[in-house]
Amino acid sequence: MVYKITASFPDEEKYGLRAQMRRAAVSIPSNIAEGHLRKTAKDFRQFLSIARGSCAELETQIIIAHK
Repeated sequence: MVYKITASFPDEEKYGLRAQMRRAAVSIPSNIAEGHLRKTAKDFRQFLSIARGSCAELETQIIIAHK
């Protein structure tokens, strides 16, 4: 969904907000998957925390893009 929405962003955002939003969107499931394969619950929680941070980052970027 993020890729579809950001495709309509102006060209000047190609390396700015569009790229940041796409990286954050990919980071969320990537960190969950990586943490899931870790050996301890503590490690998994750490990766979930990172994923939550990426969620907050993406949420903020969506607000910025909307404004």
